[in-house]
Formats: sequence, C-alpha cells, structure tokens
Amino acid sequence: RQWISSSASRPPLVSRLLLFLTQRFYDVEMLISWKSNFKRSLGLVWSCCDVWVSSDFRFVGQSDWFRANRRGKFSWDFLQFKNTPLEEVDMSHTLVNYTGLTNLATQKQLRTLRLRGCPEIDDWFLARLHIFQDSLEELDISECPRITTGGLVALRNLKGLKLLNVSSLPRVSSPGLVIILLEEMLPQCQITAEGYNHSLRGADEEDMESRKSLNV
Repeated sequence: RQWISSSASRPPLVSRLLLFLTQRFYDVEMLISWKSNFKRSLGLVWSCCDVWVSSDFRFVGQSDWFRANRRGKFSWDFLQFKNTPLEEVDMSHTLVNYTGLTNLATQKQLRTLRLRGCPEIDDWFLARLHIFQDSLEELDISECPRITTGGLVALRNLKGLKLLNVSSLPRVSSPGLVIILLEEMLPQCQITAEGYNHSLRGADEEDMESRKSLNV
C-alpha cells in the first residue's frame, strides 16, 4: 500500500485559495445583490426627499419629523415610509439648488417648503416651483441672497399659497412696491416681508424697473 504524506496530499496554496473563493462566491454574490437592492431603495428615498442629513422632513399622515440629532446622526427609520409622500420639507441653510429640486419633483402632496438662507437658490429655482402649484401652501425663501425682483414673478403660478415669507432678500429692489405687487398676484396669501424699508418713495427708475421685471 502506497503511503502518501499529509503534506503531499494537501493541494497547493493557489488551489486552496481558489477553492475558498469558490465556496464564498455565492455568499459574495448575495451580498452584492443585497447591496444593490439597498442602494435602489435608498435612491428611491432620496428621490422622494432630496435632503442631506442636515435637512428635516415629514411624511403625509405622520406627526414626527425626521432630522439629525445634536451629534449629526440621522435615524434611518424613515426607510419604512419610502413609499409615503412628503408633506413638509425644511432645507433651510443648505446648498440645495435648481438641480437638486429635481429630486422633489414627484412630491405632488408637498404643502410646506422652507428654504431660508439657502445661498444657491436663485430666480431659476423659483421659476421651477410651478411643479408644486397644485399642492404648495407655505413657502419660505427669506434670506436667500441670489433671489432678485424678477424671480419673484414666478411665484404667481402658486395660486394655492397661503403663507409666503420673502424677508431680507438683499437683491430685491423697491421692496415696498414688490410686496404690493405680490399681494395683487396672490390675494389669498399672507406675505411676510421683514428687514426692508417699505417706503414707496423710491427712485422713479427703480420703480419702473421693478414693474418691468414683474410684467406689470
């Protein structure tokens, strides 16, 4: 009977490594599949929310808001509501811009959108808010440094607005006149406009420019 040493009977290192990888192949494949499905689910949620960890949001039918805690940690419990529409979103003081608004485009029940102090929001962003004309009731665009008088005309499409905050917009000329024109365009809306000199006794050229920008 031929005797074979244990060392000789063991396959070489490369063969053992290949065997190990083969045995783990299906586990890895399953892991990759799980990761892919998770990414799709997470992508669906982000497409609903368009929020960074610093943003707050609330779903329809829910009283609780989802927001980061003091340590900046965010609860992933909102994944259970991934198929529930958003009702309120607060992206104040974030870098949301025109492109980022795309991720909210499917939210047909969005009632409240707060964008206070967002440095990237401009007139193009306001022009795109018409996608919420059938649902939006409250809008806060105060302290956004890039919004101009001309951009505010786009808000006339939001006929369902009940509350509008346009306080402290540094690039808005003749604010007193602009507020009056906004009240004419949105008669059912309560407009908050703080941080301005509301005197209508401005320069004639400035008033004419404001009226021209608002198509009046």
